[in-house]
Amino acid sequence: MNLFENFGLSHNLITSIGKLGFTKPTQIQGISIPHIIKGKDVIGESATGSGKTLAFGCGIIDNATPNQGLQALILTPTRELAEQLKDMLRQLSQQKRLNIISVYGGVSINPQIDNLRRAEVVVATPGRLLDHLNRRTINTSKIKVLVLDEVDRMFDMGFIEDVEKIIRALPSKRQNLFFSATISTRIKELANKYMVNPTQVSATKLVDPSKLKQVYYNIQNNMKLSLLVHLLQKEKSRLAMVFCNTRKNTDFVAKSLKANAIKSIAIHGGMSQNQRTRTINMFNDARFGVLVCTDVAARGLDIDDVSHIYNYDLPKNPVDYVHRIGRTARAGEEGKVINILCNYDHDNFSRILREYPDFTVEKAERGYLKKAVVFENRGSRRSFNRRYN
Repeated sequence: MNLFENFGLSHNLITSIGKLGFTKPTQIQGISIPHIIKGKDVIGESATGSGKTLAFGCGIIDNATPNQGLQALILTPTRELAEQLKDMLRQLSQQKRLNIISVYGGVSINPQIDNLRRAEVVVATPGRLLDHLNRRTINTSKIKVLVLDEVDRMFDMGFIEDVEKIIRALPSKRQNLFFSATISTRIKELANKYMVNPTQVSATKLVDPSKLKQVYYNIQNNMKLSLLVHLLQKEKSRLAMVFCNTRKNTDFVAKSLKANAIKSIAIHGGMSQNQRTRTINMFNDARFGVLVCTDVAARGLDIDDVSHIYNYDLPKNPVDYVHRIGRTARAGEEGKVINILCNYDHDNFSRILREYPDFTVEKAERGYLKKAVVFENRGSRRSFNRRYN
Protein backbone atom coordinates (compact mmCIF):
# COMPACT_ATOMS: atom_id res chain seq x y z
CA MET A 1 0.00 0.00 0.00
CA ASN A 2 1.18 3.50 -0.84
CA LEU A 3 0.74 5.53 2.37
CA PHE A 4 0.56 8.77 0.36
CA GLU A 5 -3.02 7.74 -0.45
CA ASN A 6 -3.93 8.73 3.13
CA PHE A 7 -3.42 12.41 2.25
CA GLY A 8 -6.27 12.50 -0.25
CA LEU A 9 -4.02 13.25 -3.22
CA SER A 10 -5.25 12.69 -6.77
CA HIS A 11 -4.86 9.27 -8.36
CA ASN A 12 -2.51 10.69 -11.02
CA LEU A 13 -0.20 12.16 -8.39
CA ILE A 14 -0.21 8.94 -6.34
CA THR A 15 0.74 7.07 -9.53
CA SER A 16 3.67 9.43 -10.18
CA ILE A 17 4.86 9.16 -6.58
CA GLY A 18 4.70 5.37 -6.80
CA LYS A 19 6.74 5.34 -10.02
CA LEU A 20 9.46 7.26 -8.17
CA GLY A 21 9.55 4.44 -5.62
CA PHE A 22 8.03 6.37 -2.71
CA THR A 23 5.46 4.50 -0.63
CA LYS A 24 6.00 5.97 2.83
CA PRO A 25 6.22 9.72 3.57
CA THR A 26 9.24 11.17 5.33
CA GLN A 27 8.76 13.09 8.54
CA ILE A 28 8.52 16.51 6.89
CA GLN A 29 6.12 15.15 4.27
CA GLY A 30 3.90 13.53 6.88
CA ILE A 31 3.53 16.68 8.97
CA SER A 32 3.36 19.28 6.19
CA ILE A 33 1.36 17.76 3.32
CA PRO A 34 -1.99 17.73 5.19
CA HIS A 35 -1.67 21.50 5.78
CA ILE A 36 -0.36 22.20 2.27
CA ILE A 37 -3.18 20.44 0.43
CA LYS A 38 -5.71 22.35 2.54
CA GLY A 39 -4.26 25.57 1.15
CA LYS A 40 -2.76 26.79 4.42
CA ASP A 41 0.40 28.88 4.70
CA VAL A 42 3.22 26.72 6.08
CA ILE A 43 6.68 27.36 7.54
CA GLY A 44 8.66 24.13 7.36
CA GLU A 45 11.96 23.47 9.14
CA SER A 46 13.69 20.63 7.39
CA ALA A 47 17.18 19.66 6.28
CA THR A 48 18.30 19.18 2.69
CA GLY A 49 17.41 15.71 1.47
CA SER A 50 14.45 15.28 3.82
CA GLY A 51 11.81 15.26 1.08
CA LYS A 52 10.43 18.77 1.25
CA THR A 53 10.33 19.11 -2.56
CA LEU A 54 7.77 16.33 -2.78
CA ALA A 55 5.88 17.92 0.12
CA PHE A 56 5.29 21.29 -1.51
CA GLY A 57 5.22 19.68 -4.97
CA CYS A 58 2.10 17.71 -4.04
CA GLY A 59 0.14 20.87 -3.36
CA ILE A 60 1.38 22.63 -6.49
CA ILE A 61 0.77 19.78 -8.91
CA ASP A 62 -2.63 18.75 -7.59
CA ASN A 63 -3.91 22.33 -7.84
CA ALA A 64 -2.30 23.51 -11.10
CA THR A 65 -4.23 23.31 -14.37
CA PRO A 66 -2.53 22.83 -17.76
CA ASN A 67 -2.74 25.71 -20.26
CA GLN A 68 -4.00 28.20 -17.68
CA GLY A 69 -0.90 30.37 -17.33
CA LEU A 70 1.67 30.64 -14.56
CA GLN A 71 0.14 29.40 -11.31
CA ALA A 72 3.05 28.56 -9.00
CA LEU A 73 6.43 30.16 -8.33
CA ILE A 74 9.29 28.56 -6.38
CA LEU A 75 12.24 30.77 -5.43
CA THR A 76 15.52 29.11 -4.52
CA PRO A 77 19.03 30.46 -3.88
CA THR A 78 21.14 28.52 -6.41
CA ARG A 79 21.02 27.43 -10.02
CA GLU A 80 21.75 23.83 -9.07
CA LEU A 81 18.82 23.66 -6.70
CA ALA A 82 16.54 25.28 -9.30
CA GLU A 83 17.43 22.53 -11.78
CA GLN A 84 17.02 19.83 -9.16
CA LEU A 85 13.59 21.07 -8.09
CA LYS A 86 12.44 21.43 -11.70
CA ASP A 87 13.45 17.84 -12.46
CA MET A 88 11.64 16.48 -9.40
CA LEU A 89 8.46 18.44 -10.09
CA ARG A 90 8.44 17.28 -13.70
CA GLN A 91 8.59 13.67 -12.53
CA LEU A 92 5.72 14.28 -10.11
CA SER A 93 3.61 15.87 -12.86
CA GLN A 94 4.13 13.15 -15.48
CA GLN A 95 0.48 12.14 -15.44
CA LYS A 96 -0.70 15.75 -15.66
CA ARG A 97 1.85 17.08 -18.15
CA LEU A 98 2.34 20.49 -16.64
CA ASN A 99 4.88 22.82 -18.23
CA ILE A 100 7.51 23.30 -15.51
CA ILE A 101 10.60 25.38 -16.22
CA SER A 102 13.65 26.72 -14.40
CA VAL A 103 14.81 30.34 -14.62
CA TYR A 104 18.24 31.51 -13.46
CA GLY A 105 21.17 33.69 -14.45
CA GLY A 106 24.39 32.72 -16.19
CA VAL A 107 22.54 31.53 -19.30
CA SER A 108 20.78 33.26 -22.18
CA ILE A 109 17.56 35.02 -21.19
CA ASN A 110 15.82 34.74 -24.58
CA PRO A 111 14.84 31.04 -24.36
CA GLN A 112 13.49 31.73 -20.87
CA ILE A 113 11.30 34.53 -22.24
CA ASP A 114 9.80 32.11 -24.77
CA ASN A 115 9.32 29.35 -22.17
CA LEU A 116 7.67 31.68 -19.65
CA ARG A 117 4.77 32.28 -22.04
CA ARG A 118 3.78 28.60 -21.75
CA ALA A 119 4.80 27.74 -18.17
CA GLU A 120 2.39 26.73 -15.40
CA VAL A 121 5.15 26.34 -12.77
CA VAL A 122 8.43 28.28 -12.55
CA VAL A 123 11.43 27.46 -10.36
CA ALA A 124 13.72 30.50 -10.23
CA THR A 125 16.60 32.24 -8.56
CA PRO A 126 15.62 35.71 -7.28
CA GLY A 127 17.96 37.84 -9.39
CA ARG A 128 16.93 36.47 -12.78
CA LEU A 129 13.24 36.36 -11.84
CA LEU A 130 13.41 40.04 -10.85
CA ASP A 131 15.06 40.73 -14.21
CA HIS A 132 12.06 39.17 -15.96
CA LEU A 133 9.70 41.24 -13.84
CA ASN A 134 11.54 44.42 -14.79
CA ARG A 135 11.44 43.43 -18.47
CA ARG A 136 7.73 42.55 -18.17
CA THR A 137 8.44 39.13 -19.67
CA ILE A 138 6.57 37.24 -16.94
CA ASN A 139 2.89 37.38 -16.02
CA THR A 140 2.38 36.85 -12.28
CA SER A 141 -1.32 37.72 -12.13
CA LYS A 142 -2.51 34.09 -11.86
CA ILE A 143 0.02 32.83 -9.32
CA LYS A 144 -1.76 30.91 -6.55
CA VAL A 145 1.23 29.40 -4.71
CA LEU A 146 4.58 30.91 -3.70
CA VAL A 147 7.33 28.67 -2.33
CA LEU A 148 10.53 30.02 -0.78
CA ASP A 149 13.01 27.16 -0.49
CA GLU A 150 16.22 27.36 1.59
CA VAL A 151 15.09 30.70 3.01
CA ASP A 152 17.96 30.89 5.48
CA ARG A 153 20.43 30.53 2.61
CA MET A 154 18.73 33.35 0.70
CA PHE A 155 19.21 35.59 3.73
CA ASP A 156 22.87 34.56 3.95
CA MET A 157 23.44 35.30 0.26
CA GLY A 158 21.77 38.72 0.45
CA PHE A 159 18.79 37.85 -1.77
CA ILE A 160 15.97 38.84 0.55
CA GLU A 161 15.58 42.37 -0.82
CA ASP A 162 15.03 40.90 -4.30
CA VAL A 163 12.70 38.26 -2.84
CA GLU A 164 10.54 40.93 -1.21
CA LYS A 165 10.33 42.90 -4.47
CA ILE A 166 9.11 39.74 -6.17
CA ILE A 167 6.57 38.99 -3.43
CA ARG A 168 5.10 42.48 -3.77
CA ALA A 169 4.52 41.83 -7.49
CA LEU A 170 2.37 38.74 -6.81
CA PRO A 171 -1.38 38.56 -6.17
CA SER A 172 -2.14 39.22 -2.51
CA LYS A 173 -4.43 36.20 -2.34
CA ARG A 174 -2.13 33.18 -2.57
CA GLN A 175 -0.72 30.30 -0.55
CA ASN A 176 2.77 30.84 0.92
CA LEU A 177 5.12 27.97 1.74
CA PHE A 178 8.49 28.77 3.35
CA PHE A 179 11.03 25.98 3.86
CA SER A 180 14.36 26.32 5.61
CA ALA A 181 16.96 24.18 7.37
CA THR A 182 16.73 26.54 10.34
CA ILE A 183 13.97 28.94 11.37
CA SER A 184 15.68 32.14 12.47
CA THR A 185 14.19 35.35 13.84
CA ARG A 186 14.64 36.93 10.41
CA ILE A 187 12.59 34.19 8.77
CA LYS A 188 9.84 34.58 11.37
CA GLU A 189 9.78 38.33 10.69
CA LEU A 190 9.48 37.66 6.95
CA ALA A 191 6.65 35.21 7.61
CA ASN A 192 4.81 37.70 9.81
CA LYS A 193 5.06 40.22 7.00
CA TYR A 194 3.71 38.11 4.15
CA MET A 195 1.98 34.99 5.50
CA VAL A 196 -1.55 34.54 6.87
CA ASN A 197 -1.81 32.51 10.09
CA PRO A 198 1.03 30.19 9.07
CA THR A 199 1.36 26.70 10.47
CA GLN A 200 4.92 25.94 11.59
CA VAL A 201 6.17 22.37 11.28
CA SER A 202 9.59 20.98 12.10
CA ALA A 203 11.32 17.72 11.18
CA THR A 204 14.21 16.37 13.19
CA LYS A 205 17.59 16.45 11.52
CA LEU A 206 18.52 13.54 9.25
CA VAL A 207 22.03 13.45 10.67
CA ASP A 208 22.33 10.80 13.39
CA PRO A 209 24.73 12.16 16.06
CA SER A 210 25.42 8.64 17.29
CA LYS A 211 26.76 7.72 13.85
CA LEU A 212 28.76 10.91 13.26
CA LYS A 213 32.36 11.13 14.41
CA GLN A 214 34.09 14.53 14.40
CA VAL A 215 37.86 14.95 14.75
CA TYR A 216 40.42 17.69 14.23
CA TYR A 217 44.13 17.83 13.42
CA ASN A 218 46.48 20.66 14.32
CA ILE A 219 48.92 21.23 11.51
CA GLN A 220 51.20 23.89 10.08
CA ASN A 221 49.74 25.77 7.13
CA ASN A 222 52.32 24.44 4.68
CA MET A 223 51.50 20.87 5.73
CA LYS A 224 47.74 21.03 5.20
CA LEU A 225 47.75 19.53 1.74
CA SER A 226 50.10 16.69 2.69
CA LEU A 227 47.81 15.77 5.57
CA LEU A 228 44.72 15.89 3.35
CA VAL A 229 46.37 13.63 0.75
CA HIS A 230 47.51 11.23 3.48
CA LEU A 231 44.02 11.00 4.98
CA LEU A 232 42.25 10.55 1.65
CA GLN A 233 44.61 7.68 0.86
CA LYS A 234 44.32 6.14 4.32
CA GLU A 235 40.63 6.51 5.20
CA LYS A 236 38.21 3.96 3.78
CA SER A 237 35.43 6.08 2.33
CA ARG A 238 32.58 5.93 -0.11
CA LEU A 239 32.27 9.49 -1.40
CA ALA A 240 34.18 12.35 0.26
CA MET A 241 33.62 16.10 0.18
CA VAL A 242 36.44 18.58 0.85
CA PHE A 243 35.23 22.07 1.77
CA CYS A 244 37.23 25.23 1.10
CA ASN A 245 36.25 28.84 1.79
CA THR A 246 37.29 30.34 -1.57
CA ARG A 247 37.12 29.48 -5.25
CA LYS A 248 40.90 29.88 -5.54
CA ASN A 249 41.57 27.37 -2.77
CA THR A 250 39.00 24.98 -4.23
CA ASP A 251 40.75 24.89 -7.61
CA PHE A 252 44.17 24.64 -5.97
CA VAL A 253 43.20 21.69 -3.76
CA ALA A 254 41.36 19.80 -6.53
CA LYS A 255 44.24 20.11 -8.99
CA SER A 256 46.79 19.19 -6.32
CA LEU A 257 44.80 16.08 -5.37
CA LYS A 258 44.78 15.02 -9.02
CA ALA A 259 48.55 15.56 -9.09
CA ASN A 260 48.71 13.04 -6.23
CA ALA A 261 46.65 10.45 -8.15
CA ILE A 262 43.44 11.11 -6.19
CA LYS A 263 40.34 11.23 -8.41
CA SER A 264 38.86 14.59 -7.49
CA ILE A 265 36.67 17.19 -9.12
CA ALA A 266 35.86 20.78 -8.13
CA ILE A 267 32.69 22.86 -7.94
CA HIS A 268 32.23 26.52 -7.01
CA GLY A 269 30.23 29.59 -7.99
CA GLY A 270 32.75 30.71 -10.59
CA MET A 271 31.97 27.81 -12.91
CA SER A 272 29.35 27.87 -15.64
CA GLN A 273 26.01 26.21 -15.01
CA ASN A 274 26.78 23.37 -17.43
CA GLN A 275 30.10 22.71 -15.69
CA ARG A 276 28.47 22.68 -12.25
CA THR A 277 25.65 20.35 -13.34
CA ARG A 278 28.10 17.97 -15.03
CA THR A 279 30.33 17.97 -11.94
CA ILE A 280 27.51 17.05 -9.55
CA ASN A 281 26.30 14.30 -11.87
CA MET A 282 29.78 12.77 -12.15
CA PHE A 283 30.24 12.88 -8.37
CA ASN A 284 26.82 11.36 -7.72
CA ASP A 285 27.66 8.59 -10.19
CA ALA A 286 30.92 7.95 -8.25
CA ARG A 287 33.05 8.65 -11.32
CA PHE A 288 35.08 10.83 -8.97
CA GLY A 289 35.46 9.84 -5.32
CA VAL A 290 36.28 13.32 -3.99
CA LEU A 291 34.36 16.57 -4.52
CA VAL A 292 36.31 19.71 -3.61
CA CYS A 293 33.85 22.54 -3.12
CA THR A 294 32.87 25.84 -1.60
CA ASP A 295 29.66 26.16 0.43
CA VAL A 296 27.71 26.17 -2.84
CA ALA A 297 27.59 22.39 -2.31
CA ALA A 298 26.84 22.46 1.41
CA ARG A 299 23.13 23.00 0.96
CA GLY A 300 20.35 22.39 -1.48
CA LEU A 301 22.04 19.78 -3.65
CA ASP A 302 20.91 16.18 -3.46
CA ILE A 303 24.13 14.18 -2.93
CA ASP A 304 23.93 10.69 -1.48
CA ASP A 305 26.44 8.19 -0.07
CA VAL A 306 28.90 10.72 1.39
CA SER A 307 30.87 9.03 4.16
CA HIS A 308 33.55 11.66 4.85
CA ILE A 309 33.55 15.45 5.16
CA TYR A 310 36.90 17.24 5.18
CA ASN A 311 37.07 20.87 6.23
CA TYR A 312 40.27 22.07 4.56
CA ASP A 313 39.17 25.56 5.62
CA LEU A 314 36.88 26.20 8.58
CA PRO A 315 33.88 28.42 7.74
CA LYS A 316 33.45 31.76 9.50
CA ASN A 317 29.77 31.11 10.11
CA PRO A 318 29.10 28.17 12.49
CA VAL A 319 25.80 27.47 10.71
CA ASP A 320 27.74 26.73 7.51
CA TYR A 321 29.75 24.14 9.46
CA VAL A 322 26.51 22.43 10.50
CA HIS A 323 25.30 22.31 6.90
CA ARG A 324 28.62 20.92 5.73
CA ILE A 325 28.67 18.08 8.23
CA GLY A 326 25.00 17.40 7.52
CA ARG A 327 26.10 15.87 4.23
CA THR A 328 27.11 12.65 6.01
CA ALA A 329 25.72 10.30 8.70
CA ARG A 330 22.32 10.32 7.01
CA ALA A 331 19.59 7.69 6.80
CA GLY A 332 21.27 5.34 9.26
CA GLU A 333 24.72 5.43 7.65
CA GLU A 334 27.89 6.25 9.58
CA GLY A 335 29.91 9.34 8.75
CA LYS A 336 33.10 11.12 9.71
CA VAL A 337 34.05 14.80 9.79
CA ILE A 338 37.74 15.69 9.65
CA ASN A 339 38.82 19.26 10.38
CA ILE A 340 42.31 20.28 9.27
CA LEU A 341 43.33 23.26 11.38
CA CYS A 342 46.25 25.61 11.05
CA ASN A 343 46.85 28.88 12.91
CA TYR A 344 44.28 30.93 10.96
CA ASP A 345 41.47 28.36 11.47
CA HIS A 346 41.37 28.40 15.25
CA ASP A 347 39.17 31.49 15.64
CA ASN A 348 36.52 29.97 13.39
CA PHE A 349 36.85 26.60 15.12
CA SER A 350 36.40 28.18 18.56
CA ARG A 351 33.35 30.04 17.32
CA ILE A 352 31.79 26.77 16.12
CA LEU A 353 32.39 25.06 19.47
CA ARG A 354 30.94 28.03 21.39
CA GLU A 355 27.84 28.05 19.20
CA TYR A 356 27.37 24.26 19.41
CA PRO A 357 28.68 23.13 22.83
CA ASP A 358 27.06 19.71 22.41
CA PHE A 359 29.45 18.82 19.58
CA THR A 360 32.14 16.32 20.51
CA VAL A 361 35.19 16.95 18.34
CA GLU A 362 38.16 14.78 19.28
CA LYS A 363 41.77 15.71 18.71
CA ALA A 364 43.50 13.30 16.32
CA GLU A 365 47.20 12.61 16.14
CA ARG A 366 48.98 12.40 12.83
CA GLY A 367 51.84 10.12 12.03
CA TYR A 368 54.55 10.41 9.42
CA LEU A 369 53.51 12.37 6.32
CA LYS A 370 54.85 11.63 2.87
CA LYS A 371 55.53 14.67 0.76
CA ALA A 372 52.63 15.68 -1.42
CA VAL A 373 52.71 17.25 -4.86
CA VAL A 374 51.29 20.69 -5.45
CA PHE A 375 49.75 21.93 -8.68
CA GLU A 376 50.91 25.40 -9.71
CA ASN A 377 49.00 27.70 -12.06
CA ARG A 378 51.83 27.91 -14.52
CA GLY A 379 51.34 24.22 -15.18
CA SER A 380 54.35 22.77 -13.37
CA ARG A 381 54.40 20.57 -10.32
CA ARG A 382 56.65 20.83 -7.29
CA SER A 383 57.13 18.91 -4.05
CA PHE A 384 55.29 20.29 -1.05
CA ASN A 385 56.41 20.18 2.57
CA ARG A 386 59.76 18.70 1.52
CA ARG A 387 61.54 20.17 4.55
CA TYR A 388 58.92 18.99 7.01
CA ASN A 389 58.33 15.37 6.06
